[in-house]
Amino acid sequence: MAQQNDIQPVLAEHDTKMMAWGPLGGQGAEGVIKSPVLAEIGAQYNKSAAQVALRWLTQRGIVAIPKSTHKERMEQNFKIFDFRLSGADMQAIAALNQQDAGFVNFHDPQFVKYLIETYG
Repeated sequence: MAQQNDIQPVLAEHDTKMMAWGPLGGQGAEGVIKSPVLAEIGAQYNKSAAQVALRWLTQRGIVAIPKSTHKERMEQNFKIFDFRLSGADMQAIAALNQQDAGFVNFHDPQFVKYLIETYG
């Protein structure tokens, strides 16, 4: 999970929310779904690793847009509002941060400002 924490203050300055589009798929998906840390935390709440990941995002104020073609997974994705992760859980998940391997440095606040000013 590449968390892009550096850009959150810039987004807040422009009253813009961070969005996680397809946070359970694409690059690193196996790490999210099969993460022992997320599975262990999920067991405490009777939730899946995917539900824990989505709850972690929404609890941080990030708009999570998971995508799936499976009805049961779509239903599961909505069942993240009946529990709240503890501070220790939030920190444990944050420690899983990975670097984005893309060519654009989304961590650069100046790049984010450029996008907002150009396309916002």
